[in-house]
Amino acid sequence: MLEYADLVRVKISITLPKELLKRIDRVDTNRSALLERAAASYLALLERDARDKREIAIINRNAKRLNREAMDTLGYQ
Repeated sequence: MLEYADLVRVKISITLPKELLKRIDRVDTNRSALLERAAASYLALLERDARDKREIAIINRNAKRLNREAMDTLGYQ
């Protein structure tokens, strides 16, 4: 269910290169909708990358211990 805050739109003004604007217009006649989807998609990508980096750092900090545990487990098989 959408929250009220998700429905509120704020008008902004941006400056884009002419060629980029032409490309946007070829894809969708509703510039605002296209730019909103593009921004949401890009932000999701940045958030996913940040999460992945945090998780990799956690794995790397614990790699030696995890590898010892894995080798120990393999020794029982």
